Amino acid sequence: MSKDIQITYDCADPAALAAFWAEALDYELQPPPGGFETWEAALAALGVPESEWNSRSAIVPADDDGPRLFFQRVPEGKAAKNRVHLDVRVAPGLAGDERMAALETEAERLGALGATRAYRIDPSPSMEAGFITMHDPEGNEFCLD
Repeated sequence: MSKDIQITYDCADPAALAAFWAEALDYELQPPPGGFETWEAALAALGVPESEWNSRSAIVPADDDGPRLFFQRVPEGKAAKNRVHLDVRVAPGLAGDERMAALETEAERLGALGATRAYRIDPSPSMEAGFITMHDPEGNEFCLD
């Protein structure tokens, strides 16, 4: 049996980055613990200082198909290129111009949410189907594939 995983992001603004990735991946904010209607109510009841309410956040797949993404506030900013990144599969089974058009459409949608485009690699006969590399609102690299 395979193991369940969680993907963790160090970031400056967990709530904002969680909101971006929830939109990007069709995920949802993890619901608060049972008995609480909001995270604010849960955190207040648990005695968490209000200054720490945005110290972490998490999103989960709406259909229970995929890993949980966890966002934790850290004091330092992003300093170098990611060694691991997400490939967001928005064009499986598509090829050529149709594939690149689907990737461009998604790049525009995510750009409106705060992502920035880094570069595009077009399809080539040397094993490359084509992809677009982007940065999330805090500069983390990801690819539209």
